[in-house]
Amino acid sequence: MGFGSYDESEQENQQIDTDLDGDEDVAAGEAHDGAVTFEFGASNDELLDRLGEMKAEEE
Repeated sequence: MGFGSYDESEQENQQIDTDLDGDEDVAAGEAHDGAVTFEFGASNDELLDRLGEMKAEEE
């Protein structure tokens, strides 16, 4: 097989499983309740110090 060629037998019987369970459907415009939490390994002071360092590096 050369560059860009393919085995035509691979193109036969390609089926995509689109069978979804009814419970898994999600409406795109629907609002969802939930919570997001973040865990930081540094204190606020450490983060502010790092931000100051980054701003100083830009100048």
